[in-house]
Amino acid sequence: MTDASKLTPKRRQPFLPEGWSNWALGAAAHIAVFALWWAVTASGAVPAFILPSPGATLSTLTNPVYQWGSNTLVTATEIFVGYGLAIATGVLMAMLFSWFRLLRAALFPLFITISMIPKVALGPLLIVWFGYGITTNIFFAFLISIFPILITTARGLREVEPDLLDLVRALNGTRWQIFRKIQFPSALPYIFSSMKVGAILAVAGAIVGEFVASSQGLGYLMIQVQSTLDTAAMFMAVILLSLLGVALFGFVMLLERIFVVKDARLDGAPT
Repeated sequence: MTDASKLTPKRRQPFLPEGWSNWALGAAAHIAVFALWWAVTASGAVPAFILPSPGATLSTLTNPVYQWGSNTLVTATEIFVGYGLAIATGVLMAMLFSWFRLLRAALFPLFITISMIPKVALGPLLIVWFGYGITTNIFFAFLISIFPILITTARGLREVEPDLLDLVRALNGTRWQIFRKIQFPSALPYIFSSMKVGAILAVAGAIVGEFVASSQGLGYLMIQVQSTLDTAAMFMAVILLSLLGVALFGFVMLLERIFVVKDARLDGAPT
């Protein structure tokens, strides 16, 4: 009789632990992009005012004229505060929509309509209402990032089994108990999925606000150096913005790993 173990192919052990291979590939892709950037600029095929070298870009960090610290802090404040307000408001509104069907029927279409308005078109109005400064930019970040959080969270709160809700109601469970014990835990995968999208949009919203109505921040700095074709500073500003966005996105992923089991997550993001 043939030994079954000899017929079954042996499964190769991964070179890296599960999940780490995805991170390694992602890191390799980033390194490859920077290596290609360096190679193109070192060849001299592209003028420096169009594509500065990585070294010239990094050297701008030591130039006090750009005030990287204060400008980055302003932009980070706009992103994080606007994003935090979007999460709190979006989850609260989704909760109210799940409790009051009449409120959902009246306001949900209105939110959809507002979400279709190009946010840049609201710039002149926001300047009149809030003036130039950080408040307007926080509102931009909030306005752009709230809608995916609201819509996806509302969907998640509706995905609970109706029989389970009827059972809890039969046991005299209150709306708050149903929300806290059943709906909210069940909706967590949807909430974190929407928070990832909102994190990306919050960065975009803050920069749109700084382009339209600001006197400080990384977006404002990019507008200022554009007139002198200082592309090295513009590249550095883009890199810092990307780092802020990656930090925010990574923090959301960390929270998701803590509060949501792997099998319940809605995407295949590396863990």
